Amino acid sequence: MAVLMRRAMSGWGRTNPSSCEVIDVDRADIAAVVAQASSRGALARGLGRSYGDSAQNGGGLLVRLGGTAADIFLDPDTGVVRVGGGVSLDDLLRVVVPRGWFIPVSPGTRSVTIGGAVASDIHGKNHHVDGSFGNHVVSLTLLLADGSTMVVGPQQHAEIFWATVGGMGLTGIILEANVRLLAIETSRCAVETTRHDNLDSLLTEMSDGDEHYRYSVSWIDLIAKGRHLGRSVLSRGDHAKLSDLDARAAGDPLRYGPRQRISVPPLVPTPGVLNHASVALFNEGWFRHYPARRASVEGIGAFFHPLDGVGAWNRLYGRLGFVQYQFVVPFGEETALRDVIERLSASGAASFLAVLKRFGVGNPAPLSFPSPGWTLALDIPARSKGLASLLHDLDRVVLDAGGRHYLAKDSHTTPAAFRRGYPRLAEWQTIRDRLDPGRLWCSDQARRLELVDQAIIRSSS
Repeated sequence: MAVLMRRAMSGWGRTNPSSCEVIDVDRADIAAVVAQASSRGALARGLGRSYGDSAQNGGGLLVRLGGTAADIFLDPDTGVVRVGGGVSLDDLLRVVVPRGWFIPVSPGTRSVTIGGAVASDIHGKNHHVDGSFGNHVVSLTLLLADGSTMVVGPQQHAEIFWATVGGMGLTGIILEANVRLLAIETSRCAVETTRHDNLDSLLTEMSDGDEHYRYSVSWIDLIAKGRHLGRSVLSRGDHAKLSDLDARAAGDPLRYGPRQRISVPPLVPTPGVLNHASVALFNEGWFRHYPARRASVEGIGAFFHPLDGVGAWNRLYGRLGFVQYQFVVPFGEETALRDVIERLSASGAASFLAVLKRFGVGNPAPLSFPSPGWTLALDIPARSKGLASLLHDLDRVVLDAGGRHYLAKDSHTTPAAFRRGYPRLAEWQTIRDRLDPGRLWCSDQARRLELVDQAIIRSSS
């Protein structure tokens, strides 16, 4: 029998924890468990890889839906997989890659559940070609606030489907999804890497050449200044074909078994090991590590999920954690992008994870983050001096340029800033109100951004 535990929960950034009831539950029991939620409501939580407070529910209930490889059913003729909402991308990849398939969109970690992938409408290095995760979902089975279930999809209850994609779990719990996979010949990637001495060189290369690659991502040195501002390493590629492999070294072309090689111990000193000096040293070494141009064949894990090889890497920031900040600004607003990078460089904020990508056309989901433009994601130690003021200054630059911020990364944005970035919020709220008039589904982020009406108080069961 499932047991309720009271725990302090936080996002991957380890900031602003809140205490709530947590329960691990099977699909057969989930409706009955959720029905017992208090006036603080309920929320599904996956593997805790959203960075801020979007998977927290202080004073309420967090439900963790189990999932294993037994919940994965692949149709090899169509490439459509039926998979439980609690199944991780890691489990899914271990089943489908050896059979010649890959997930249509991959974030930077395999430690994301299918439900979380849909609720956050995750994106990857291929958005400029393939869009975000919701674009590839054929249908969802959704647990609604009244305990009933509904099958929704782009062609079936489309409004509800698109409100759920990117809806951060606030329309219901995703019990199951049918997802269209990508056929591959090998479990390797053919990658071309180029080094760029400044931001202008990088933006020109990405603007002119990304269309020739399915995947594109650039690491940027946010400490570099002056004529080296925005120096970077750009990696682009696609799934390797059999003809790309050295026959003597290929072995099984679809072998797949990524491993965690090291793990950060729990007793990292309180300030953490990432500071301006250590990050500057790392950035210099990382930039110099790459030649001007290099072609290579890499495994899926190395190309898509390099940080998964380091267990609990978020501990490197110490007990106070870090803030992940991601935004998009439209094409044509490169001045705003440069302004953000200049401000970050001048601030002395130590971010060793800073990646730039190009987004293509967005999808119909009102709260989906990607839209055509440049997206920059970075992390900053929470202890950084003047961090709140810096981030709010960056918010103004982003919003004045017509951009917005990613809910799965956010931990600081204000309600007013969120509304500026998401002009279709009222449309989403209308659908949510119809599905959940009593506001069963709630999160710390939903309260902070006023996505839920505080005037509506649920009665305790």
